[in-house]
Amino acid sequence: MSFAPFPASVIAIAQGVRAGETTAHAAARQSLAAIERQEPAVRAWSHVLSAAALERMEPERRAVGALAGVPIGVKDVIDVAGMPTGFGAPSLTPGSPAFDACCVGMLRAAGAIPVGKTVTAEFAFRTPGPTRNPHAPTHTPGGSSSGSAAAVAAGMVPAALGTQTGGSMIRPAAYCGVVGFKPSIGRVFRDGMKLTCESLDTIGWYSNSVADAQAIADVLIGGTGAQAAEKAADKRQLTVAVQLHNPRAALCEESRAEIERALAVLAAHGVQCLPVQAERETALLLQAHDVIMHYEFARSLAPVVERQGHALSGALRQAVAHGLGIGAGQYDEMRAVQSALRGSWHAWYGGADLVLTPSTPGPAPHGLEHTGDASYNKIWSVLGWPCLHLPTAFNRAGLPLGMQLVGDLGKDAALLDAGRKLHQLLTQQGE
Repeated sequence: MSFAPFPASVIAIAQGVRAGETTAHAAARQSLAAIERQEPAVRAWSHVLSAAALERMEPERRAVGALAGVPIGVKDVIDVAGMPTGFGAPSLTPGSPAFDACCVGMLRAAGAIPVGKTVTAEFAFRTPGPTRNPHAPTHTPGGSSSGSAAAVAAGMVPAALGTQTGGSMIRPAAYCGVVGFKPSIGRVFRDGMKLTCESLDTIGWYSNSVADAQAIADVLIGGTGAQAAEKAADKRQLTVAVQLHNPRAALCEESRAEIERALAVLAAHGVQCLPVQAERETALLLQAHDVIMHYEFARSLAPVVERQGHALSGALRQAVAHGLGIGAGQYDEMRAVQSALRGSWHAWYGGADLVLTPSTPGPAPHGLEHTGDASYNKIWSVLGWPCLHLPTAFNRAGLPLGMQLVGDLGKDAALLDAGRKLHQLLTQQGE
């Protein structure tokens, strides 16, 4: 089965609804029809809104707002009122929350329509769910936000929410060939999300264009600074720091060649690209991620293991046992590293506006029993800096290739604005 993006963009759907050119439920009906056709092959959803439930919604309440009529998917660790939250743990009995998570409520207030819950790896960790990669069903879609990325890639929805603790937003975006945005830590409220790592977990989203990602950002984190950033960028040459080395992952030749092509295109358009070496910091941050993630994950999931351990995977139980064995002193030491390096942008990158770095070591690997290598994502999750995956090409086997842009803490609007312009250059397409 071949897949195409959702037939209308987030921006076009909302504009059409607000202008009265289409109804508030039209795109959601299209979404439900696409899910019915394609879900047997992709298996991206854990719960889907019924057509009857959609029709019971009050359309006039969704005819205004920045995201009027936009259907969205929601990762199944984030609550949607009236829909079961199962955390990707099939043996647990899912609960049905009475209220939306904060981020879902904000999207709904802007006119968006949650059409279902998307598959997640078990408690957003390591054990994958049933989702297939739309471009190659025997290759992983990534994780843990597998269902959200695959649902956008397969054209079932124009946008979907995910989360990232290590690489759970950017890696699925890379493997499925969609735009993925992980905001700065703390920019999106996490109330109503199953938190597993207090100092790492971040809610993000997938779309088919950076412009659509910006439209969602305007609702969830505000567009403050976007116009100022655009004007500032227009007045001077954009500078990009290029960081390719990672001590735990070797960049494959296909991905390296695509990044080299991208750098040549950017240089030809006046973007200054400066290679950067940060081996010591990268190694230290990877160590910090391992300690912080396991320490916090263990304490968050220990009550679940205590009561429902028989229903959980061995990998999750092992991770909890490992994390409970990490002492507070080691954890505090790595939190201090995190805090010290989080504000180190200028020490590393000087006057650079962005970092360009791989999203993954290569295209989606073969096999469905794993979710891929997050080595190129973990350091940015520890730092809490905003990340944007840009899909730019396909390899000979038809698997997506791309790269990641990283911005300084809190400069999400500037990252998205620059990312939109650079993506247009790299793909020679308007948005």
